[in-house]
Amino acid sequence: MTESNVYDPLDSACKSPFGAVPSGTTVRFTVHPSRADGILRARLIARFEQRGDETVECAMPWRGLLGACDSFSCTLETDGYVGLVWYHFALEGTETRTELPVYQLTVYDGTEQVPDWFGQGVTYQIFPDRFRKGAMQPPAHMVGGRTLHTGWTEEPVYRPDERGEIRNRDFFGGNLSGVREKLPYLKELGVETLYLCPIFEAAENHRYGTGDYERIDPLLGEDADFAALCRDAHALGMRVMLDGVFNHTGYISRYFNAADAYPEPGAYQSRQSRYADWFYFQHWPDQYSSWWGIYTLPTTNKESPDYQRYIYAGENSIIRRWMRAGADGWRLDVADELPDCFLAGIHQAARAEQPDAAIIGEVWEDGSNKIAYDVRRQHIWGRHCDGLMGYPFRSALLDFILGGDAADFMRSMETLREHYPPFAWQSAMNILGTHDTVRILTLLGAGSDHQEQSRDWRAQARLSAEEYARGISRLRLAALILFAFPGSPTIYYGDEAGMEGFEDPFNRRTFPWGQEDKSLLDWYKKLGQARASLAPLRRGDIRYVCAQGRVLAFSRTLEEQTVLCAVNAGKTTATVPLPWSETETLSLPLMTGRLLCSPACGVTLEGW
Repeated sequence: MTESNVYDPLDSACKSPFGAVPSGTTVRFTVHPSRADGILRARLIARFEQRGDETVECAMPWRGLLGACDSFSCTLETDGYVGLVWYHFALEGTETRTELPVYQLTVYDGTEQVPDWFGQGVTYQIFPDRFRKGAMQPPAHMVGGRTLHTGWTEEPVYRPDERGEIRNRDFFGGNLSGVREKLPYLKELGVETLYLCPIFEAAENHRYGTGDYERIDPLLGEDADFAALCRDAHALGMRVMLDGVFNHTGYISRYFNAADAYPEPGAYQSRQSRYADWFYFQHWPDQYSSWWGIYTLPTTNKESPDYQRYIYAGENSIIRRWMRAGADGWRLDVADELPDCFLAGIHQAARAEQPDAAIIGEVWEDGSNKIAYDVRRQHIWGRHCDGLMGYPFRSALLDFILGGDAADFMRSMETLREHYPPFAWQSAMNILGTHDTVRILTLLGAGSDHQEQSRDWRAQARLSAEEYARGISRLRLAALILFAFPGSPTIYYGDEAGMEGFEDPFNRRTFPWGQEDKSLLDWYKKLGQARASLAPLRRGDIRYVCAQGRVLAFSRTLEEQTVLCAVNAGKTTATVPLPWSETETLSLPLMTGRLLCSPACGVTLEGW
């Protein structure tokens, strides 16, 4: 007996409705054991994890024959429940008893109206210090002993200092006025959401160790610059998403203040400080919890009522303050390290301030069943995150582009679609690269097997002509799939221009204005235009037409319109047969890699 032949949760003949269901839905399950197996009885065993592991058993009466298979089915009620149901089937014959594997059913809170703007169009991730330097006088005072590069094309500092530390305190001066200056460029790319890495005052160039949540970093500008950016972006039909870093602050911050950079006593300086209970001290002041043991990023106490009021619960909380200033949503850094109640509080505050605010969480795995700190997380069960970063999509796509089977990509993505509520599936922030990964062009051109090389080698490394050509060919295909797939296609600044680089800080170099790869940039512009103009790409259903070997083809359909995406990631020519009539095929919008011909019976694609 092969389990997938008996039951497949991705098959509507086995489970209906498909995928995650809103609380209160009646779900029908059907198993189809072969008649030759002699199965006489079947039972569904379902464990409601968030209901104290309550177990429900349902008899599955015989419903008749389906070809050479018996059919046994039953229904399961989900009234009043939100969480995961783990279920399996027990099959019994006269002399046999078989238990199939355990499957996941996600039951979510469907009572909330989730905004649908995020996920429809293109998102552009900007690392503010490295994107564009607009006209602005450097501030007279900056916390943290920073240095400013004199040349835009210089290499970021990557060697340890005299203390053996890489302090990330070298800046190039990219600012908000520079981003504002390039809004027309982003509009031409088809960008609809600007995702800004942290913009609040901080000592490090990445600004993930916040110094002051209430202040725009003076190297980036002032409140007025942020307001002007939001105003101009909104006028062009773009939204602005901020990076919320609330799991930790900076060692140099008004809250911790270990380096005496701020006038008010911080938790490191005084036990009487307002911020004393915002942090976890094992031995005050020199032993404290920090993110991944990095001493410059002390972990915050999310259970502190005062910290909760400051971040989200107060009328003038950080979440509310910056949404009033023009932000449309938040991407939450390391969301799986924020307690569920903290996430829910952020979500509630954002929605109260702006009903269509979007909250996107950084989670690297399947967010429907993530366990963090021994707790099953509620990220996308409703009223926490509206979507998550698409690292599972990235992993599956890169596996395929770099030599894997398209069937594996399809199975991975269909399993994720089956686990995710529709709102979260449609609102995924899908990516090829971010500030936390090797540049996508470098990865696709040279691979990632360079861990043994020194930082000096990585700083000087550039793709050879052969590697560059290989990377570009692969990137064109990967970007095509990214832009055609459900979820928001997200561009890490400069990927569209052909930027290279290994991990931090080499993936955070300055944007090469005037030195872009024009051909690659034109490809991204065409993809952005397609995403903006073809309604099925924005919210259409997905159907896989071919997923075999090195060929992947899927359609997106909305109402009466269908778009076909077809990719051949192999090196030999392949033809994708089309299950439509000649009339339908001739009028079908096509998004392909290297198209040789498109007869009525199929699409022929050249290998890359």
